[in-house]
Amino acid sequence: MEEKPHLTGLTRQELAEFVKALGEPSYRADQILRGIRGRRVRDVEGLTDLPKAFREKLSETASVSSLKVLSKYVSEDGTRRYLMETAAGHPVETVFIPTENRDTICFSSQSGCPLKCDFCLTAKLGLLSNLTAGEIVEQIIIVLNDVYGEGNETPHGTNLVAMGAGEPFLNFDELLKAVRILSEENGLHIVPRRITVSTAGIVPKILEFAELETRPNLAISLSAPNDELRGRLMPINRKWNIEELLSAAKTFQNTLRRGETFTFEYVLLDGVNDSPETARELAELLKSHGLQKAKVNLIAHNAADPLPYGPPSAENVARFKSILESEGIPAYVRTPRGRDIFAACGQLAAKKEAAITSA
Repeated sequence: MEEKPHLTGLTRQELAEFVKALGEPSYRADQILRGIRGRRVRDVEGLTDLPKAFREKLSETASVSSLKVLSKYVSEDGTRRYLMETAAGHPVETVFIPTENRDTICFSSQSGCPLKCDFCLTAKLGLLSNLTAGEIVEQIIIVLNDVYGEGNETPHGTNLVAMGAGEPFLNFDELLKAVRILSEENGLHIVPRRITVSTAGIVPKILEFAELETRPNLAISLSAPNDELRGRLMPINRKWNIEELLSAAKTFQNTLRRGETFTFEYVLLDGVNDSPETARELAELLKSHGLQKAKVNLIAHNAADPLPYGPPSAENVARFKSILESEGIPAYVRTPRGRDIFAACGQLAAKKEAAITSA
């Protein structure tokens, strides 16, 4: 049986072609777009701009929603983790992180992940599926509706980060299509400069990303200053080593435009990569490749069984940051959020533990 088109994952042009094929005028595409991505409606009956006869036809030929929310977990710090399921039964996790001036939604690009990073729980799932553009966009709609109510405006801006489950650059085309859909003016209108994509280091895609005229911000997960250590922690390094990765990073840096950001992410593991010597080695590595102006985002490891690593001490984190800054490398420490509900960096593994509230 042929799968129905998922309207949430169609661009304005694709919607226009779809309604034309149904014998409808092109302005119906704008009505659908305003309903699904303007008012964030999640069923055909909610598209009240449309005539009843067309809604009935639409129900038979297309779908608006494909993700099912299984559960929602709320942290003591206000972070929310959503466990969803695709139509094929694969888990999808999305995290909402509130702050005073701007909220952040951390979305997934894949169900599971194939990269096997040794310090990440998601790696234990393996790759279950790539998510479609519609499934990516729908995560954002579900979270915004839960937090603010269907169709209600957000009180302040929303940032998006592709740092949930999966390697975004292994789902490159669907990711970029989702970014285009998210940025459409008559829809959610979350522009690329408010979106950050994190990659573990898919070098050919970093180079392709650098050539894009319109793109989100980029973050590269580094987590070690040499091939021996990074290869142990992040097996992707055996395919594209640090030299190749930083060469691609320099190419991207050379294309930076006003308002764009470029960051290295560094997960600190107790007794593994958090020593003063490692900090100095990292600083020298970045300077030797002309990357000393890129920000380094330090992330204290969020311990979780069965991972064999512990979080670094606060003293080690502060010392690592201080050494980088003394070498002229801008460094920042990410505040952990949602640890108690397995929502923090590296903890997403479709866990069903923690207190559940209805979604």
